[in-house]
Amino acid sequence: MKSLFLFLIPLLLWSQNSERNLSLENWKFQKKGDSNLLQATVPGTVHTDLLANKIIPDPFLGTNEKQLQWIENEDWEYETTFSLSESELKNQNIDLIFEGLDTYATVFLNGKLLLETDNMFRTWNTSVKNKLQKGENHLKIVFKSAVNFGKEEAKKLPYVLPGDEKVFTRKAQYQYGWDWGPRFVTAGIYRPIKLHFWNNLKIETIRYEQNSLTDELAKLNFIITLNCQKDGDYNLKINDETSRFNLKKGINKIQFPFEILNPKRWWTNGLGEANLYSFQINVLENDKIVDSKKLNIGLRTIELIQEKDKIGTSFYIKLNGIPVFMKGANYIPPDSFLPRVSDSVYKNIVKNAVDVNMNMLRVWGGGVYAEDIFYDECDKNGILVWQDFMFACAMFPGDEKFIENVKNEVIDNVNRLQNHASIALWCGNNESDEGWKNWGWQKQYKYSVQDSTKIWNDYGRLFHDVIPKTLDSLLSKEKNIYWPSSPSIGWGKKESLLQGDSHYWGIWWGKEPFENYERKVGRFMSEYGFQGMPNLKTFKKFASNEELNLTSESVKSHQKHGTGYETINEYMVRDYNVPKLFEDYIYVSQLLQADGMKTAIEAHRRAKPNCMGTLYWQLNDCWPVTSWSSVDYFGNWKALHYQVRKSFENLLISVDEDELNYKIYLVNDSLENFGGNFYFDLLDFNGNKLWSSNVVAVVPANSSLIHFEISKKAFEAFNLKEVLLSVHFNSQDKIVNSLYYFVKPKDLKLTKPSIKINKIDDVTIEVSSDVLAKNVYLSSDENTFFSDNYFDVLPNEKVIVKLSKPVKNIVVKSLFDTLK
Repeated sequence: MKSLFLFLIPLLLWSQNSERNLSLENWKFQKKGDSNLLQATVPGTVHTDLLANKIIPDPFLGTNEKQLQWIENEDWEYETTFSLSESELKNQNIDLIFEGLDTYATVFLNGKLLLETDNMFRTWNTSVKNKLQKGENHLKIVFKSAVNFGKEEAKKLPYVLPGDEKVFTRKAQYQYGWDWGPRFVTAGIYRPIKLHFWNNLKIETIRYEQNSLTDELAKLNFIITLNCQKDGDYNLKINDETSRFNLKKGINKIQFPFEILNPKRWWTNGLGEANLYSFQINVLENDKIVDSKKLNIGLRTIELIQEKDKIGTSFYIKLNGIPVFMKGANYIPPDSFLPRVSDSVYKNIVKNAVDVNMNMLRVWGGGVYAEDIFYDECDKNGILVWQDFMFACAMFPGDEKFIENVKNEVIDNVNRLQNHASIALWCGNNESDEGWKNWGWQKQYKYSVQDSTKIWNDYGRLFHDVIPKTLDSLLSKEKNIYWPSSPSIGWGKKESLLQGDSHYWGIWWGKEPFENYERKVGRFMSEYGFQGMPNLKTFKKFASNEELNLTSESVKSHQKHGTGYETINEYMVRDYNVPKLFEDYIYVSQLLQADGMKTAIEAHRRAKPNCMGTLYWQLNDCWPVTSWSSVDYFGNWKALHYQVRKSFENLLISVDEDELNYKIYLVNDSLENFGGNFYFDLLDFNGNKLWSSNVVAVVPANSSLIHFEISKKAFEAFNLKEVLLSVHFNSQDKIVNSLYYFVKPKDLKLTKPSIKINKIDDVTIEVSSDVLAKNVYLSSDENTFFSDNYFDVLPNEKVIVKLSKPVKNIVVKSLFDTLK
């Protein structure tokens, strides 16, 4: 029996497809031309490998970025050896799969040229059965400088394309530097390398069509592409259902209908459960599993509705037949060096979105298609994804090789991502259309009529022909929502607010006042933003104590917008008393950012249903930096992120004003009606009630309505610098409240508060104050997370705050403290 068992082991290996991760082997690397091989980590990048070997300092510290630019101009070599057993070699087919090579790689296997790659975003799969040998095998990958390649390609054109050398490389564009990110043009094996062993058959791709969906029945159709090496009968089993198919040698596409009784729909965060159905898909030969895949599917209908109306043309997402207001942010890659981002980081990014009531994230086109774990988490948590293809703020070549490369990139990534319930729409690019029409490129680059026509025609071919036609070939109708460019019209034009999606940058870039957010409201606000500095402890991660000031080179190097700090200061002077201390300046910059985004978000939500989406720029960072993010590189929430949680609540009280009245809105994004009572109190900063009123209100589902108006004459007798309006809405177990201030923060007549912290238990505190405490900020050196922060405390009010872990000391600050 023992000998029989040993005999069966290679047969079992031979009959069941399997994989081996070559990333786990012992890798070495060197600069091309050097003779000293160094230890490498795969997946990884050349920068992180150089850092691990102490060849370079930490790229994120101080001004180190400047001295590390030489790395991008060199070629780099990676190599490893791996052993194959006789049983592994007995497999009929062995494929070598490169999930991500960055970017221009020449691959040698056992000394012979195997593959040349030219796209960071593609998966490269090649058969190596006849190129491998028993025992030791040698794999070597030479990476050519992407910067040098791009410059060489640029010389071949008679004109200069906006975007410089990066536009010729199918590579993450943010690595070439952005106004929030450093320039670290990486190279290396940034995703796993695997050997795939298979015999008679393997599953190439799986996709599904949702043919119909009702409360009683969901009808699905699985379309499975199989690579078959042996004619014959095979069984396909999906969960408990099995069908028999006769397959021919070669590529076979088979269809498998599947029904679900009384299906549960997939809903976004805040509207219901993000229900997923799990499917185990097995292919069997003679009752033995040959290959298998797992798939999680969310049943939902999704539409992009663009219909003529009295304003222009609508632009909104209809989910399961319901118009849904999209609340979210733009997502960028979470690190300059992607392989060091763990699954937990992606999970935390999505959790940060869920925790502040978001239901959509936009994967921005200047980064990378995110890892599977990101989309998995969006699926599980009801976060829809606006998915850009990886093109941003530039024009691109139109030669056949480039076009074919992009087409294959689209195929690879759409096949990988299309089954995710979270994918809402596919977008061709970020701001390329707007750039061409509004940014003065044609004048800047002095194009001839002939060159200008050629560049625009190449753009049209790529984004209006090749990409949408490729999507048509890959996607069923219900999954195929394509938007060529975001935004559709530039923010300087009136039409941008009447149709399509809008990137409104009059605030920040245009230096317009925050109040303009209330007037410049489009149909779907897919980009807008304002910078806020990260917390002091983040600055201390890259700068010494002596460098903690706005004039130090370290601090300036971690601000990538040319006039970033000047712009922050200009807006701060308008609205706040500018603090002298650096730590206070950071704090007020965050309040400034939060105030600006509150103004924008609430204006967008009040305008529902004319406006049906608000995605601010930006959720996260790729390094420690002063930027538009609401969560910094280390995961610390800025004041903006705490504010977003309030501004994105399903039930939102928002106060607007015109020349005569204060208008009290209640925005309801939920799918249920509420009846309740509104209470309005005018309070001074000592908590005295100066005026009050109340009204009974019925709040319809999915609505934004004015429920009460207060004449400005009612408050003429009061000094508006010393009072605030407190608004409450009570409905059964739901209580919503909001505070409205009549003047800018710098004009408030604040008095020194006595803020008390009462410990309830190890992870719960109660915050109170004798007078109004504006923007109470809690911090601790012990790295705890506060469930609420930057909040206002009214006299006789107690605010309960949860801590992520017990701490010994809590430091308290309020806006009054910055006036010294």
